[in-house]
Amino acid sequence: MCAMRVAIGQFSELTHERLTFAAQLGVSGVLLNTPVLPGERRWELDDLAWMARRCEAYGLRLEAIENVPVSFYDRAMLGLEGRDEQIAAYQETIRHIGAAGIPVLGYHWMPNGVWRTPDKLGRGGALVTAFDAADLERFPLRYGIREHPLAQGRRFPAEQMWDNYCYFLDRVLPVAEESGVTLALHPDDPPMPELGGIGRLFGSLEGFKRAMEQFASPRHGLDFCLGCWSEMGPDPLLAIRHFGARGQICYVHFRDVQGTVPSFQECFLGEGNVNVVAAMRALHEVGFAGFIIDDHVPLLVDDTAWGHRGRAHATGYIQALVAAVTA
Repeated sequence: MCAMRVAIGQFSELTHERLTFAAQLGVSGVLLNTPVLPGERRWELDDLAWMARRCEAYGLRLEAIENVPVSFYDRAMLGLEGRDEQIAAYQETIRHIGAAGIPVLGYHWMPNGVWRTPDKLGRGGALVTAFDAADLERFPLRYGIREHPLAQGRRFPAEQMWDNYCYFLDRVLPVAEESGVTLALHPDDPPMPELGGIGRLFGSLEGFKRAMEQFASPRHGLDFCLGCWSEMGPDPLLAIRHFGARGQICYVHFRDVQGTVPSFQECFLGEGNVNVVAAMRALHEVGFAGFIIDDHVPLLVDDTAWGHRGRAHATGYIQALVAAVTA
């Protein structure tokens, strides 16, 4: 499977309903985000291999796993005592993912998570997530945690977080290379320089260039979240062309926002900051041969909590764009 293709994701359990929905939409496979599996420190081979077989039974491929639980590597991200034990367990998880035949493990460097302030109304009253830095003091967070429980009031400046990142990658990337697993780095969301006293590294083109140049490997690339790049402000197509031409885009979250940090809200495809036709064409022109998923979607009228209606709309839109640019 080497051609650009469309998958679906952002769920954590391989239920009959979700897999049937994916098969009915005609996607190539699924991405699981932080799957619900046994294990407090790592995942085991038998559980991962079962997930791959479960997908195959529905004519789908388990394209990737995105994210282990933050608790699997939060001490590594923060550079705290116990990080070596966490890294050793993470290495074992990578080995098991490779042995199960799962090709990609997505990861991020946000110990206190994705942040959102209260939702807003989008087109026709659809519910969309939003972030406004001006609301951080007035409202509880929609996602993420304001202070990581391990931080205990300490600040973690960006350069310290970079040192921790290098310590981690120095140890896990060789294991990924040996295991045939590609590590895919997700942008910071929102792409702010610091949130909750913790520096954020991957909210700019420069940050990603630094990571990809220092840890250059066929087994290291990007989970290219178009929405996060849209939140940053500069033209995301420049990033597509830079990293795509180098074969460093593993897979794509195809979503968009209106506005940029420090204030933005998500939206339907085709009404945000990005010319999505041009973005898909750019992916094709640089030879991108991975998969694309919808990621976050607006919640439509009578939708489910997961957003079946919004995901069906977004997935169909993406499939049509792929068909058009590759015709």
